[in-house]
Amino acid sequence: MELPLISLFLLVLLLLLLGMGIWIGFALLLTGAAAIGWFTAAPVGKVAATAIWGDSNDWTLTALPMFLWMGDILFRTRVSEGLFKGLAPWLAWAPGRLLHVNIFGCALFSAVSGSSTATCATVSRIALPELKRRGYPEPITIGSLAGAGTLGILIPPSIIMIVYAVAAEVSILHMFVAGILPGLLVTLLFSGYIMLWAAVNPDKVPRESIRLNLVEKIRASKDLIPCVLLVVGVIGGMFSGVATATEIGALGVVGALIVAAFMRTLTWKTFLESAYSALTVTCMIGLILMGSSVLSAAMALTGIPRALAEWVATMHLHPYMLIAALCVVYLILGTALEGVAMILLTTSIALPMIVGAGFNPLWFGVFIVIMTELSTLSPPVGFNLFVLQLMTGRDQMYVARATTPFFLLLVAAVAILAVFPEIVTWLPQKLLSR
Repeated sequence: MELPLISLFLLVLLLLLLGMGIWIGFALLLTGAAAIGWFTAAPVGKVAATAIWGDSNDWTLTALPMFLWMGDILFRTRVSEGLFKGLAPWLAWAPGRLLHVNIFGCALFSAVSGSSTATCATVSRIALPELKRRGYPEPITIGSLAGAGTLGILIPPSIIMIVYAVAAEVSILHMFVAGILPGLLVTLLFSGYIMLWAAVNPDKVPRESIRLNLVEKIRASKDLIPCVLLVVGVIGGMFSGVATATEIGALGVVGALIVAAFMRTLTWKTFLESAYSALTVTCMIGLILMGSSVLSAAMALTGIPRALAEWVATMHLHPYMLIAALCVVYLILGTALEGVAMILLTTSIALPMIVGAGFNPLWFGVFIVIMTELSTLSPPVGFNLFVLQLMTGRDQMYVARATTPFFLLLVAAVAILAVFPEIVTWLPQKLLSR
């Protein structure tokens, strides 16, 4: 059978299995096994076992449960309350006033969370009622929280980045550092939009009657100190190179436990619930990784990725046209698939094309993370939309409309990074190539 027909057959089989409600990990594994058994002479069992063991027997994967646990511990504490109280006095002067707390609060929490949904839910839990009480318009409040919540998987440490790094066989530490400047870029785009919105709608921004001097601002920021120290410790450990990504994750868990104890929210129940939550998510991602390993091995044996890369090369597509085409593909996938599954389904096929077009694998990692961010804002399965829908009682389309400007800003970020890929690659080369 010709490779295009094999590819189409496997795609239909995978979609059929997913449509039947089979878990993504099992669907990937069955599709890979079918490809090996039907289209190659290799023994299915040996290939599958070797692929799963080879990809699972990787020490760097232990960073995954560590960062998941760290984020979950903080999710169950009053960190978000401290973020709001600590940031509010410093941001009330800017056009848009306390709406910037949504952006910078999510950015700061992202640096210790690793999860978009956890970031959105944690900051929204305190920000929504507080901004409503002060009279801020609901649409811009919802949109800024949903949009800024996506920073949870772009600003390191990021669970999605760990998954991509394993799938693409790049350094987790390099991937983390590569996400810092793009994360700052998206943060500034969101904050800049709020300033522009406030300039166009000055009557919709409530006046803040309380004015604090410098000493009072510093005193009000005391609840921010534990979180800031944890962020400095995690990012400082990455920059200094004194610890690996896995070691930083373990230290982050210890730091999160200390923060929770300091804020007097660390109980035996909180400890067990956070550990159980991290364990279940780790198992889910691990199952998908194993299924992806079998499918990737099948792809390699059938030669589909190589043939696809060669086919794209013969078309002589401009690199920007290739990026535009991939954007459309990922936007469509994002309406139906969760980020981890999307990355593991496509990396083995798309990465050779991207590298062939002259882009760095780290750049593609940031690109695919931003496309995953867009999926969290895309109905019908956008997780950040679900979070805000649950917290506000609004229907999903209302939340989606409120989020549209921030969705478009993420698309603009992709365009900026495509034109200036050095934003992604400069920092890892500067700090980690020595």
